Amino acid sequence: TLPEKKMIFKGLTVNKENMNTLMLSPLIHYPLLGGSALITFEEAKVAQRIIEMREHTVELSCGELEELDQCRVRVQAVPVDILLPSALEIRLTQSSRSILVSDLPSLDISKEALLDKLELFFSKTKNGGSEVESREFLEDSDQVVLTFTEDGVAEPLIEKGHIQVPIGKGKYKVKISPCMSGDISNLQLQPSRCPRTVLLLGIPDVLSEEAMRDALEIHFQKASRGGGEVDALAYVPAGRTGVAVFVEDRG
Repeated sequence: TLPEKKMIFKGLTVNKENMNTLMLSPLIHYPLLGGSALITFEEAKVAQRIIEMREHTVELSCGELEELDQCRVRVQAVPVDILLPSALEIRLTQSSRSILVSDLPSLDISKEALLDKLELFFSKTKNGGSEVESREFLEDSDQVVLTFTEDGVAEPLIEKGHIQVPIGKGKYKVKISPCMSGDISNLQLQPSRCPRTVLLLGIPDVLSEEAMRDALEIHFQKASRGGGEVDALAYVPAGRTGVAVFVEDRG
C-alpha cells in the first residue's frame, strides 16, 4: 500500500539533475501465517546456507510434554522475497486556495491558540486574506497550512513571501510559501530477496510460544547445524497471524 505523508521541502534545488530525485526508505509490512517464523542472521552467508539445506530437524527439550523427554520437529526454510519500489513519479500541483506558513515564533502559547491568531489575521481582507476554511499544523513540524474558501487569495500572499503578523504583544515576520499536493502517477516495483532473513514454515504447535522461539534460536545459532549468530527471530504459533516490518539494512 502506498503511504500518505504530508511533507515540507526545505532548501533550494541547485542542480537540474537533482530536481526529480526522491529518496525512499522502505518500510515493508510482511504478513506471517501461523506455524511460521522469520529468523534474521548476522551474516548473509548463513541465511543462504540455511535456505540451501531446505529441511531442518529441530530438537526440542520437551519439559512441557508429559510423555516424552525429547522430541524433534521438521521445518522448511525458504527465502523471503519482497517487492521494493524501483521507480516513482509524482505529479505536483500547487493549491490555489492554500498557503504554507513557516518561521513561526516559539511562544508560550498552545498550538490551538497560535492557529486562532493566524486565522484571525489571515481572514481579514485588509491583510490580503479572506475567510479561512481550515487550518492545521503539519505533522512533525512547526509549519501551518491555511486553506481559504475562495480562489485567488493564496497567490498574492505567496508573492509577498513574508508578512508581519501580530501575536500577543509582538509582531513576528512569518514566511508564506506555496502549498503543493502530489499524486503518484507511476510506480514500478522489482522483487528483492532479503539477504539475511529466512522464513521457516511447518512449525507444529507443540510448545508454548516462548519455548518454541528459544528452541528455534538455539538450533539455528549452532554452526554444526549450518547456523550462525541470530540477530532477530519472530515466531507466530499455529492459529494466529502476525506482521513483520522490514526496514532498510544500513549495516
